[in-house]
Amino acid sequence: MKTPAIVSREALDRILPRVTQPARYAGHEWNAITKNWDAMDVRLALLYPDAYEIGMSNLGLMILYDLVNRQPDMVAERAYAPWTDMEAAMREAGIPLFSLETRHALRDFDLLGFSLQYELTYTNVLNLLDLAGIPIRAEQRSADDPLIIGGGSGAYSPEPMADFFDLFVIGEGEVALLQLLRAYQAAKRREGWSLEAKRRFLEQAARLPGVYVPSLYRVTYHDDGRVAQFAPLGSAPARIQRQMVTPLPPAPTRLIMPFIDTVHDRAVIELQRGCTNGCRFCQAGMIYRPIRERAVDEVVQTVDEMIAATGYEELGLLSLSSSDYSRIEELLKRLRERYAPEQLAISLPSLRTDAFSVSLAEMIQEGRKSGLTFAPEAGSQRLRDVINKNVTAEDLLNAARTAFERGWQHLKLYFMMGLPTETDEDIDAIADLVRQVLRVGREARGRRVEVNVSVATFVPKPHTPFQWLPLADLEVVADRQQRLRQALRLPGVKLNWHAPEATLLEAALCRGDRRLSRVIERAWRQGARFDAWQEHFDYQTWAGAFEAEGLDPQFYGSRLRASDEVLPWDHIACGVDRAFLWAEYHSALRAETTPDCRGGCQDCGLRACYELADCPPELAGQP
Repeated sequence: MKTPAIVSREALDRILPRVTQPARYAGHEWNAITKNWDAMDVRLALLYPDAYEIGMSNLGLMILYDLVNRQPDMVAERAYAPWTDMEAAMREAGIPLFSLETRHALRDFDLLGFSLQYELTYTNVLNLLDLAGIPIRAEQRSADDPLIIGGGSGAYSPEPMADFFDLFVIGEGEVALLQLLRAYQAAKRREGWSLEAKRRFLEQAARLPGVYVPSLYRVTYHDDGRVAQFAPLGSAPARIQRQMVTPLPPAPTRLIMPFIDTVHDRAVIELQRGCTNGCRFCQAGMIYRPIRERAVDEVVQTVDEMIAATGYEELGLLSLSSSDYSRIEELLKRLRERYAPEQLAISLPSLRTDAFSVSLAEMIQEGRKSGLTFAPEAGSQRLRDVINKNVTAEDLLNAARTAFERGWQHLKLYFMMGLPTETDEDIDAIADLVRQVLRVGREARGRRVEVNVSVATFVPKPHTPFQWLPLADLEVVADRQQRLRQALRLPGVKLNWHAPEATLLEAALCRGDRRLSRVIERAWRQGARFDAWQEHFDYQTWAGAFEAEGLDPQFYGSRLRASDEVLPWDHIACGVDRAFLWAEYHSALRAETTPDCRGGCQDCGLRACYELADCPPELAGQP
């Protein structure tokens, strides 16, 4: 048995003064959990493949960290992607990637769990493995190397990363991860650990609900590059069913307190999981169905424990649509009364575009009007009907008017460009809607108002009604970005947009097959790092990697798929039927809307919505 390596404090002291934000790597934050590493049966490192301040704001990782560390014989520690200066210093000094809690080298853990939330972090995954001294490809690892697990929304389309992972957890990790860790623990106790034992364990793990082992499947391709067949080997299931938890387990309360500012530096609790709105562009709205709410009493008690354990002065009430929480007014009233002396700031990060949401915001912001965000997504009503965004221009203008009249001076509006059936007129409609919001603001507040407009380029995501559609032509998108810039050169309006090349890469990586593993590895070896950061993204590196591997990003991102085509993610069952997605796709082409699930079951195929014991009666509708 090898002796675990621990990175010494002296070694770190020699390099930390030379890097930016050294507190990213210091560990020992308040509420971080340190256990007797040697006494643990199962040692898991949780990794977020981005900078510390991004990863520390990820609620999913907080939940799993708390869950695993509640087990008396297991430990979970953390690591994040070192910034480029720290990576260089570590490589120069021969320091391997280590955990923040005990500074153990990551290669000495039993398992490493990566949170895959965004495709442009994928090269960071390879870089973290290499920094840890672990072979990046699963087939090259020995029995001494940790098992590499992937989870998060990226695991619903895992093929581009398949060559690098031993297995993926599909769905909500609160159940699937613990089952997997217990199975690993039992396998090790039963027969020790060797390459043969590892092989047998992976075969066993593949039979667990929600676990996908890529090495147990063979993929064949047509001559034109499309996937021909996805065949399981041995007893592996043909489709992997995602895991779902109900009711939602207790939320973590002893949140780790960072030493530096993070993206969302506040206490957070998940009010509900899932969404009933049915927006056709939204992957999260499909893969996190059905909606599951926490009771008001549970939320209040959890907040009490969380604030006592952290001292935070701001609380985020998280959900895909926080204002849709069925008892949101009652909850806000109770929290305001309870924390009035402490002046606890409360935020609702995701609000509907209506005057009711403005009233909610007024309940929690009172004298301080920091800003409001609304997401109409499209400029014209026709296009909002295409994407099933059940919001009208009147809704937005009424919300804006209410906000400005009640003291807000800054609004942020989110739109998308490159949506299915989009025309130049739809882009003009964005400009017209922004001008109307600005006019409403000036009527109420004078020339002090400001409207910030963010326009993302739409990417057709797997497991949505638009999964068959191509990415919009990037030359057309660039022309329409210029058209919008010219139309919104107005005092009081600020416009932000996405680089088209980054959008093409995102589309290729989320819609690709496992041949893209070769492209990702080549791009990483050519220096690709932190691709999600504009200052580090270099599309030419990626273009060269695609060309060298004989693949074309347009084939993956910009191609219309046939109804009977085998999609690279078809073996992952998200709970929503393919037939429902196909029907919604055609409803979109006809600009026909589908009602919110609260009005009654839309027969998406999940069929679990109305069987949930914790589903409030007012959400149940009539199936």
